[in-house]
Amino acid sequence: MTTAERRSGGHVPGEEGLWVFIGGDLVVFAVFFITYAVAHRQEYALFEASRRLLDRQLGLLNTLLLLTSSLCMAQAVAAVRRDDRRARPLLLATIALGSGFVVVKTFEYAAKISHGFTLNTNSFSIYYYMFTAIHLVHVLIGLGVLCFAASRFDKAGRMPGGAALIEGSGAFWHLVDLLWIVLFALLYLL
Repeated sequence: MTTAERRSGGHVPGEEGLWVFIGGDLVVFAVFFITYAVAHRQEYALFEASRRLLDRQLGLLNTLLLLTSSLCMAQAVAAVRRDDRRARPLLLATIALGSGFVVVKTFEYAAKISHGFTLNTNSFSIYYYMFTAIHLVHVLIGLGVLCFAASRFDKAGRMPGGAALIEGSGAFWHLVDLLWIVLFALLYLL
């Protein structure tokens, strides 16, 4: 499919199989979120007390890192579609911001564990660590995919024929961002 055909509409970004994976992932996380909501309702006081132990500032920092990385990713996709040399630096910025998320999450985990808030502290901590760890695995997979995509640029800073790769990478990265926004709201704010 040519660039003109992609711009004319009716195009599914990336590969169709990726959307099956993303849809499945969304269903799995929806089940997680419903399970969490039921548990929250059953142990409201415990969940509220435990939520106060989380560092909202670090959660917000991670939210800002991922939102900014998604903006860079969207711009990188648009730049590849235009055959613009700025695509690679935008993709590298996405990778740097995503890596920042991993660093912040690592420090957050270390701080919680050092204060005795571990996976086995209570039922809220189980949800917190399991959901954020599963999300962290998604971030790491996403970073691997983005690094692979970054390696596909030629010496001139262009990605010939790489629209599907960058679009698919972007779709997965936006999924990672969306999941974090819901996790941040559920675990840190509500």
